[in-house]
Amino acid sequence: MEELIKKLQAEITALEYELRNELPKEILKARAHGDLKENAEFHAAKERQRYVDARLSQLKKRLMDFSLIDMSKIPRDRVGLGSTVVVLDLDKEEEVSYKIVASEESDAAKRMISTSSPIGRGLLGKQVGDEVAIPSPGGVRKMEILKLTTIHDAVE
Repeated sequence: MEELIKKLQAEITALEYELRNELPKEILKARAHGDLKENAEFHAAKERQRYVDARLSQLKKRLMDFSLIDMSKIPRDRVGLGSTVVVLDLDKEEEVSYKIVASEESDAAKRMISTSSPIGRGLLGKQVGDEVAIPSPGGVRKMEILKLTTIHDAVE
């Protein structure tokens, strides 16, 4: 979680620098070219300024959301944010390991799935031994939870 917070803070710092230093210079330079109605550089710089401002708001809100996460409310015996879960895919008869992460960290290739993904939602709140049915475009996938390591186990 700390890595994600550092990554968000770094992006915020870079965007704030761009918003306060680089974009004002680009806008002034574009204004010097004259007629603003047909000035593509000016419109591009203003559009970038709006995008950067919106992205900054989004990142700051997300950072605030993370600061409000109450670690004591993440279960110690059930799947939750930060858990690593080993499941048996009952259809394929193979074991698969997933790490439940925030949406910004999700990476399907590394089996890091977000709490809002279909598999993540299906596993949240479940315990070792539970069977889950997860709807997918190819049909319902059935899994049994074999092993669970929560965020609390990883910290201790």
